[in-house]
Amino acid sequence: MHHFISMMFSLLVIIGLQVSADAGEKRSERSFDRHYISELMVTNGGKWGQWGHREMCPTGTYAAGFSLKVEDHAGHKDDTALNGIRLHCVDLSKGLSHSYHNYASVRSNVGSWGHWTDIKWCPSGFLTAFQLRVETHQGLGDDTAANNIRFKCSQGSFLLGDGTHWGDWGDWSETCRGKGICGIKARVEAPQGIGDDTALNDVRMYCCKADVRGQQQ
Repeated sequence: MHHFISMMFSLLVIIGLQVSADAGEKRSERSFDRHYISELMVTNGGKWGQWGHREMCPTGTYAAGFSLKVEDHAGHKDDTALNGIRLHCVDLSKGLSHSYHNYASVRSNVGSWGHWTDIKWCPSGFLTAFQLRVETHQGLGDDTAANNIRFKCSQGSFLLGDGTHWGDWGDWSETCRGKGICGIKARVEAPQGIGDDTALNDVRMYCCKADVRGQQQ
């Protein structure tokens, strides 16, 4: 009996340490309450699904790259196209874009299908505006909603995502007031069972700046 109690105590200690480590890792990777100065949105996003939580880059970092979760064309099956967007946040004072080893990845809600593409980085600077490629409602056809995204970098470069080709590009969002994009919120439709799945429908981005004392917000 004493041996059993000792084993159970050891197991609880290990579980407790694991939970503590996981919680600490989560806090170090992302921030939910970081101050932002503007919200970017587009007018052509899909209308299905629910808005997820807002997730922010760690304080002092900004999004300089992104990757997508994309389902390739499924043939005669139900296509969902774009399922998720990750922002990759860096502090440019610690390295150049060709040598990023330290970055934090943040995302909002993500759909159930597809795989993550390689990261695309701004040659310099941060992400400052975006544009969505969205397929409108197809009636009795297969709806996919958002298919791809394109970003503008603060030094004038453009980054095109490795999404799918259905739908049309809408207007650009406004450009960040501040240093760059520092957060994301996504609208994702949950799996519909035998119904028509669309996954990611719309997205909003958040912008942060450096304050007058030089501290990063």
